[in-house]
Amino acid sequence: MADKKFNLKASLHKLNDIVTWFENQEEIDVEAGLEKVKEGAELVKDCKTRLAEVQNEFETIRKEVKKSDEVEVEDDEESVEDMPF
Repeated sequence: MADKKFNLKASLHKLNDIVTWFENQEEIDVEAGLEKVKEGAELVKDCKTRLAEVQNEFETIRKEVKKSDEVEVEDDEESVEDMPF
């Protein structure tokens, strides 16, 4: 997936269009079908790559939030211990 502006929604729509094309064919032109399969395979590959990237981004955010929560809890505990009463 070389293009940084990959659009997952648009790619899924294109995959749906390919499926619809196959469903609507009474007699499939083998050459045209092969091109559709190649296009679909590339779209699937790109979608999987982007989904993995998104999953990694969510995981990074989750870890940052968890780390932030742990720091806040530690700060709260220290402030309670520092109270004179």
